Amino acid sequence: MHRRVVIVGFDGLEPSLVESLLAAGELPRFAELRRRGGMSRVETTTPAQTPVAWSTFATGVNPGRHGIFDFLRRNPGTYLPELGLTRYEQKNAFVPPKAVNQRRGRTIWEYLSDADVPSVVIRCPCMYPPAPIKGRVLCGMGVPDVRGGLGTPTFFTTDSQCPPRESENVARLVKAGADRYLGLLPGPHNARKGGSFECELVFHVKHSAQQVTVEGAQPLVIPVGGWSDWLHVSFKTGLLQSVRGMVRLHVRQIEPQLEIYASPVNFEPGAPLFPISSPPEYAAQIERELGTYYTTGMVEDHTGFGNDRIDEHAFLAQCADVYREREAMLLWELERQTDGCVFCLFDTPDRVQHMFWKHHTAAAGDYRDVVAAQYRRCDETLGKVLERAGPETLVIALSDHGFGSFHRGVNLNSWLHEQGLLAFKTGESTTEHGEFFRDVDWSRTQAYAVGLGGIYLNRAGRERNGIVSDSDAAPLARQIADRIAGLVDAPQQGVAVRRARLRDDVYSGELAEEAPDVLVDFAAGYRASWRTALGGAAECVMEDNTRAWAGDHIVDPELVPGVLLMSQPYRGESARLLDMAPTVLKALGLPPQPAFEGQALLA
Repeated sequence: MHRRVVIVGFDGLEPSLVESLLAAGELPRFAELRRRGGMSRVETTTPAQTPVAWSTFATGVNPGRHGIFDFLRRNPGTYLPELGLTRYEQKNAFVPPKAVNQRRGRTIWEYLSDADVPSVVIRCPCMYPPAPIKGRVLCGMGVPDVRGGLGTPTFFTTDSQCPPRESENVARLVKAGADRYLGLLPGPHNARKGGSFECELVFHVKHSAQQVTVEGAQPLVIPVGGWSDWLHVSFKTGLLQSVRGMVRLHVRQIEPQLEIYASPVNFEPGAPLFPISSPPEYAAQIERELGTYYTTGMVEDHTGFGNDRIDEHAFLAQCADVYREREAMLLWELERQTDGCVFCLFDTPDRVQHMFWKHHTAAAGDYRDVVAAQYRRCDETLGKVLERAGPETLVIALSDHGFGSFHRGVNLNSWLHEQGLLAFKTGESTTEHGEFFRDVDWSRTQAYAVGLGGIYLNRAGRERNGIVSDSDAAPLARQIADRIAGLVDAPQQGVAVRRARLRDDVYSGELAEEAPDVLVDFAAGYRASWRTALGGAAECVMEDNTRAWAGDHIVDPELVPGVLLMSQPYRGESARLLDMAPTVLKALGLPPQPAFEGQALLA
């Protein structure tokens, strides 16, 4: 029995890379943890996605019982993709909306609270809005920006012809004097009038100093190529009503066009629109002790990097800031929380690998060492944890899944169209069709795909315009799974889909009906296309992935296990994320819960 369990989550660490760096002597603290207890691979979830995997870790049950199957879920009444982590309810226009966590099931920390054991939970996905526990919670993935999404940046420019790129706003800068420019920062949606509430920003360009000053009570000075400190903003939403937020700005260039990138507008820790911590004042306490920090669930600015609004240097600088914030939170809590459970997740390794994996696998290049450097940074953090962990502390280092390349996308809706299972209103043309199923003829469609690897049947009585009867559903799902398994990418002379499985063969529990009917497990190097995720189709079933986001893990889960290390010997063979919740409880001297589906890994 241990007095304290410290769990350090490193999102996306790839076991084979950990092993190779260990062999090269580059991860001495990982080596020390392995020597004390052991290291193994750990089975991830289907799909191998961050919110799905960490939800299973936290609850000890499969997605069929916690209800998180993807970042996105489809609304059977509209067929449209919706955020799968959180929804908002509002009884009427006179009552404020309420945030609802779509992850069901009780967490490790709630069970520990029942036994009067305290916990600190820093940035675990799918904890928003937070349930009260004995201890403290700072929510992670799932916390929106002030616009209610996962994060929408704004690109300010004097170029009147600049179109918006993916998942961003473009704001025109208007000249208002010598080297002085005005721009409107979009904020919360305006439900009454449409559009967004806005906040005016005033920029003054100093060409000789190669910098931009943001005017205000406390002016911010930003060098070209650099990031600002936090800029606090306010959006007036009604009489005596406003929403507060904060952004960081990056000056891309000042000539020939002035271009300034604004991060998504984060909630202020002391004044979030919805609770982001438990107790509610905990978020503000962290700010008082450690300084202002990012609050959105998706922190690293990969959208800005992918849209070429910020470059590699700016992206990595921002990632380093995020990592330092998280480490400071963990070390602060380790000093004051000497019993119970402490959990902290570092998302940055996952985000960096998404954007730099192709450099890691290249023969040479300026950024070839970026991914390995992230692993060495994680090793340094683990060393600081081990220094603060006494003999009564069990230290666990864990990743939720591994990683690999993503060079080809599979347009699942295009494949369904080829199979005669999805029809378009415009006839049988194979030209590109819009996202959100804009051209789909539901009266002739039997199946459709949305999200990152799920196919749904157009079920009568379930979907709004469903045509597949109950008696035909099971045979059709089996037919689809059999047809797509082993799908060949002829131009590349490879196999794009390793296998496909039926929902009932993967999930069990009262929420399994919410999952896709068929789960597509991609081969290494492949993934559902970007179009597929939002209900789109293209001329070809296979297409090159040309984006900066060239690393991924949403393939057959067998290909991307996570990595697990403990400071005490444990049963590593066949370890699963499902086993972690009972392991934590056993380490703290508590019996397993009847709901748990895994087994404790400790003797």
